[in-house]
Amino acid sequence: MSPILLQFPDWETWQWLKWVLALCFFFAFGACAGSFLNVVIFRLPRDMSVVNPPSRCPRCAWRLRWHQNLPVVSWCLLRGRCAACRTGISPQYPMIEVFGGLLLAGLAALLYLVPPGGFWSAVGGEWWLGQGFSGSWPAFICWAFALLGLLAMLIIDARTFLIPIQIPTCITLVCFVFWGVQGLLPEVPLLTGFLPIPSFGWSGTLAAFAGLGGVLLGVALLRSGLLRYSFSDYEDFLEEGAVLADYPHARREMGLEVLFLIPCMCGLALGWFLGSGLEGRPGPFLAVLGGSIGGWLIAGAVVWVVRILGTLAFGREAMGMGDVHLMAAMGAAFGWIDPVVAFFIAPFLGLAWVLAGLTGGRVLKGLGQELPYGPHLAVALFLVVFLKPVVIEAGQWILPGIQSASTLRLAEIAPTE
Repeated sequence: MSPILLQFPDWETWQWLKWVLALCFFFAFGACAGSFLNVVIFRLPRDMSVVNPPSRCPRCAWRLRWHQNLPVVSWCLLRGRCAACRTGISPQYPMIEVFGGLLLAGLAALLYLVPPGGFWSAVGGEWWLGQGFSGSWPAFICWAFALLGLLAMLIIDARTFLIPIQIPTCITLVCFVFWGVQGLLPEVPLLTGFLPIPSFGWSGTLAAFAGLGGVLLGVALLRSGLLRYSFSDYEDFLEEGAVLADYPHARREMGLEVLFLIPCMCGLALGWFLGSGLEGRPGPFLAVLGGSIGGWLIAGAVVWVVRILGTLAFGREAMGMGDVHLMAAMGAAFGWIDPVVAFFIAPFLGLAWVLAGLTGGRVLKGLGQELPYGPHLAVALFLVVFLKPVVIEAGQWILPGIQSASTLRLAEIAPTE
């Protein structure tokens, strides 16, 4: 053997070196995605295109050249200033790029490098390890795309009290497409029937598809003018700058939203009825796609029901539709369980934020300032995804004997003696 080859580490070390290089790639890709998120965060609230014009200084309109638009690196080389007018560039830009890189690299590490049976294996599970990246890349795209979009929604909503509908809509469409692609990829034989997203039997799967059809029918009724958008006469009752909570006919508008949901509810009932007569379980394609659609419907419905009931009870808009779309998009990515758990964690985060403002607001400026509910939902979802073992432990402490869905699924496929 060549003396040069003898200086290289053994094969097992090479496997780890391969993953170190892979994680570097994920970090670099996530940083590039973070660079694009900066554009989205700046332009969408201003109703600007995110692709045209190309990146430029917002003050002097200097168009950035390629070497001035490298994530993190360019900001450091330019010392945080525009190359033309020397206007300061906010540290937010490299911070979001770094966070995007850490987000994707951390997700890949938790899904593909954590050994089975360990404490942190609950983040992903045996399915991700068994399939490997080559057999699970569409599912990884769904999770990564959703988390990056969630970061953008968190920042935009915290600043503007608005969630641009383009972000959750884009997340939803990407997840529907790539979960469908995932269902077409071959499965590892040991993992047959074990899916990375909560799935349903025939009744639930057909109900999900028919419910989606009902939503599309409702959208068609809105677009055709046969059904009026809720709060569409907002400007007739409130002056510019007034808050939507002061709108005097909020209860009436909930009737319009219930009318919009009737086709969806009819579709759910019809799909459930048709599926109740079928035996066995759907194949992988229908199972994962139905799990994504069902997650979209259930997660969105949880917030929408609270919105309708809260508005009827208090006479003012209880929750924004942006929160509904945010949760629905996360359901399309992760299935229905994680967003629902996050929904019940979010109020505690909101309470903690208020208490932190009361005790530390004088020390840290901005701590505890008023925030919409969306950022609390987003942070709760990040916690559920990345700290799932801690969430499971906390849930078992609060409700002794409870088991997570992933634990139950692992038990189903574990070999018996």
